[in-house]
Amino acid sequence: MIETIRAAFVIARRDFTAIIFSKSFFFFLLGPLFPLGIGVAAGGLGSQVSRDIDNSIVGVAIDRQETDRLLAARERLANSLGEKALPELVVLQDFSGEEADIVAELRSNQSYTAILSGTLAEPVLTGSSRDVERWRGKIALLAETALSQPAAVTIQTRLVEQTSSSSERNQLVTAQGGQALLILLTMILAGMVLSNLVEEKTNKIIEILAAAIPMDAIFLGKLFAMLGMALVGIAVWSTIGLAITLAIGVNWSALPSPAVGWPLFGLLMIFYFSMAYLLLGSLFLGIGAMATTVREVQTLSMPVTMGQLLVFFVAYSSITKLGQPVEWFAVLFPFSSPFAMIARAAQMDNVWQHGLALVWQGIFTMIIIRFSVMLFRRNVMKSGQAARKKSLLSRVTGK
Repeated sequence: MIETIRAAFVIARRDFTAIIFSKSFFFFLLGPLFPLGIGVAAGGLGSQVSRDIDNSIVGVAIDRQETDRLLAARERLANSLGEKALPELVVLQDFSGEEADIVAELRSNQSYTAILSGTLAEPVLTGSSRDVERWRGKIALLAETALSQPAAVTIQTRLVEQTSSSSERNQLVTAQGGQALLILLTMILAGMVLSNLVEEKTNKIIEILAAAIPMDAIFLGKLFAMLGMALVGIAVWSTIGLAITLAIGVNWSALPSPAVGWPLFGLLMIFYFSMAYLLLGSLFLGIGAMATTVREVQTLSMPVTMGQLLVFFVAYSSITKLGQPVEWFAVLFPFSSPFAMIARAAQMDNVWQHGLALVWQGIFTMIIIRFSVMLFRRNVMKSGQAARKKSLLSRVTGK
């Protein structure tokens, strides 16, 4: 084992140095400029998804007769404006409507966006600043419709720092952003592993290396060399992005805070990107190692990309379903586990689960490497005319 690790380090240092000091690495660093537009579009799509799944609930703590008029007004307006244009109204039974009780109710485990109290003529809307600004106009419209009077109703507001509902939405935004960033970086960087061995196989270098050191060390070294290159690229892009945001004066305090806090969340982003890269990279390295030409690598690129997107969709669909079977599947399935776990880091504050997830992903990475090495030894490391004539499919199946 020690000899394998030492040999893997030699291969990793050799490949890493060759990549970092090559002229093409500069153009690699320019790569994110092209998908930047895609990332902006994806952010807009994520915001739309967040609005679609945001089912805002306003508690109503006013007189029973006025509550009935308010509910009837909402039903009439919903027929014209649509259900999603208005918040859902929930009547709070046996509720005093005092300020202390309202604040306590908002900060409880129930997912109320805001609470409406007072009277229809003088309504009071209590909630976070974001929620009050979002719904005060619609609440005023509902009150005016319920009163059947043309005069405008003035909404009095009472602000609280953060409600349970607004906290959940903020964490959801962070979870979406973390997943989108992980999949974008993984799609840009992991696919490069496919062509890693093609040139060396063509020049017979791989046979010289295989005669000197174990194949496990070759695969492991090349995988970590590519991961090191990816992390260097991310460090450069992050530094440039940080400099730009500091120059334009971004309000960092306005960013939605994840459940585990920003320092730990940033560290987990690095760990989970590394694991996602190693998981997919080990699989791609095994597949690409059996390709003999660049054309075969290009043929493999499309299904590989589709596979990456499928894994992302599995994790993305589970963001709002914590603890449900589909979310547990995304957590336990190795290839979607890093994306599902970064969403958990944004929404759940227990840290121990991330240690278990990282160990599970690391074990599965080693299993894939061993399987890829086995296929490579069995189907590629052969000489002779018969072996050279075998197609890629026959090398994969071993027939």
